[in-house]
Amino acid sequence: MTAPEQIPAAELSELIGAIYDCSLDPQRWAATCEMIAQRCDSAAGGICVHDLKQTQNDQLYVFGYEPEFLQKLGARYAESPMAAADVLSNLGEVSALSMERFHLHDSCFYREVLQPHGVLDIMWFPALRTGGRMASLHASRGDKSLHYQQSDLALFKFLAPHVCRALAISDALDIQVMNSEVLKKTLDGLAAGVFLAARDGHVVYMNTAAERQVRSGTAMRLVDNRLSPVYPAARAALTQAIQDSGREGADMHAMDHAIGIPDGTGGGYVATLLPIADGRRAGVLAPFAASVAVFMQDPVQPPLMPGEAFGRLHGLTGGELRVLMALSQGLGGTEAAGMLGVGEPTIRTHLQRIYSKTGTSRQGDLLRLLHHSTPPTRHQTRLAD
Repeated sequence: MTAPEQIPAAELSELIGAIYDCSLDPQRWAATCEMIAQRCDSAAGGICVHDLKQTQNDQLYVFGYEPEFLQKLGARYAESPMAAADVLSNLGEVSALSMERFHLHDSCFYREVLQPHGVLDIMWFPALRTGGRMASLHASRGDKSLHYQQSDLALFKFLAPHVCRALAISDALDIQVMNSEVLKKTLDGLAAGVFLAARDGHVVYMNTAAERQVRSGTAMRLVDNRLSPVYPAARAALTQAIQDSGREGADMHAMDHAIGIPDGTGGGYVATLLPIADGRRAGVLAPFAASVAVFMQDPVQPPLMPGEAFGRLHGLTGGELRVLMALSQGLGGTEAAGMLGVGEPTIRTHLQRIYSKTGTSRQGDLLRLLHHSTPPTRHQTRLAD
């Protein structure tokens, strides 16, 4: 994504750095959300967290709103265009309520929720899905302003990958999405493997989960005290990424969100890298003398981004899409029902409807069709030998 021309490069660099600082100190999101909103002439904004069943909505790190408006928004969020759009939107996909497809001024939500509180327009993007919940970052303008323009959307599109990555790292650290007030004092209790590496690639710290991952040796090993994936292609990609991240003034927005680390049996890990040599990140992890943090996760959440495109293509509902993505992870009907919190008859009903919409009749054919529809990008596919 090309940097917006109307904002000086130094300001963009400062803003991107602030976003990544939030990955290790979530309480900084309050100030960072305000920084982002100021860059697009917005009077209010923040982070919204709601579950994918749209039964609960929380506004975190918000500013510029009346408490009465936030209460009404939370109570009626399920009726909003944002909730409906986020079910099938890609992570980082930017929308504004003033876009023609939302027919904003014809909606009861606008007349009864937004207009009485002087909210003219809202711009947002979904930034994280985890544990059945969605987090979105948004900004809004009052009724004395203009609707969002293409230049505003361009800024949000430029920042979206960084926000998504920072929230993914926070989630890898198990900071309870965005509710923890401080970074956990010890990394050993984390479910994700955490490797801290010096500028030359030597590992200077591993938490307990990382030690288990290395000890199993199925996907990741240590060679000369450096991370060494078993598969050569993954090894080359990770080595290069660590070198790029460890450079002073690393260009974070040029890096991939994640790297696949396969184990050769259909499993493996997803590695997410965070440069920590600059800004607040350096202070938080200074005792480890590290230049880059590598978060190694065994992905338990289905790869929703290609699934969403598949869902739009075949007209799947949100419930049908969740069932499909659970089955795509190798779960049986009983396991999928347990993970999604529904009964097995519901799974079977959804599956029959999916068959009808996709023109398939067996689960194997359906999953092959889904696999063939997955975009061949590096952060969505496993690296092959």
